Amino acid sequence: MAIRVDPEWWKTLFDEVYLLTDARSVCNDELTNREVDWICELVPIRPGHRILDLCGGHGRHSLALCERGYENCTVLDYSACLINHGKACAADRDCPVEFVQGNAQNTGFGSGVFDHVLIMGNSLGYALNADADRLILVESRRILRSGGWLLIDVANGASARACFNPIAWHEIGPDIVVCRQREINGNFVCSREMVISKTRGLIRDRTYSIRLYGPDSLAALVREAGFTGVNVETEFAPHKNDGDRGFMNHRMIVTAQKP
Repeated sequence: MAIRVDPEWWKTLFDEVYLLTDARSVCNDELTNREVDWICELVPIRPGHRILDLCGGHGRHSLALCERGYENCTVLDYSACLINHGKACAADRDCPVEFVQGNAQNTGFGSGVFDHVLIMGNSLGYALNADADRLILVESRRILRSGGWLLIDVANGASARACFNPIAWHEIGPDIVVCRQREINGNFVCSREMVISKTRGLIRDRTYSIRLYGPDSLAALVREAGFTGVNVETEFAPHKNDGDRGFMNHRMIVTAQKP
């Protein structure tokens, strides 16, 4: 039976349950710091540079960058839940990161106000509309200064297909089990996620999808959005231990500049 996905699933999925089910990635400080190492290696960030963490969730990368001395970070995300969680984390860690709830296709920021735009954690490819990601990249170009850098971190579509696993599950503590059923449908991986408590029963039963990009197709999209100097690094695997990590362990990083 085909997995049916609401085209606007991303507007409601990223909540407290998401922070629980994906904690081994999105709440993992060691993993986040390895990813920030990549950012600092591939993009010439300097203290005082203005950094936009676009679709940045609760700002885990911005918080880590701030603690390294790059304090001029802004996080924009659609999820009010994640934005509020990020604000609380920033207060606890005494990090002056700005958090903004908004739409990545129309951020509301002025033109040329950022030195770098980061799109981390596989945050492209949510919309079924093929033009949606191009609009996000066009907006990224608009808000960057001339010579500013774009960095995108997404799943490597070729590796995701080669290592595809239709059924996966993992446990969280003694009570929670996360079960995922997946199928490839054209350029998308569609997933059904069931979160089950051994004591309370079903917590969540939701579907979502991610567009799979290859190095060439994503590089072409970035160029189409008006960027130059496009470079693609493939086969980043931030998780050190084995196991099914869904879309999070066979990734590629694209860097480019606004002319």
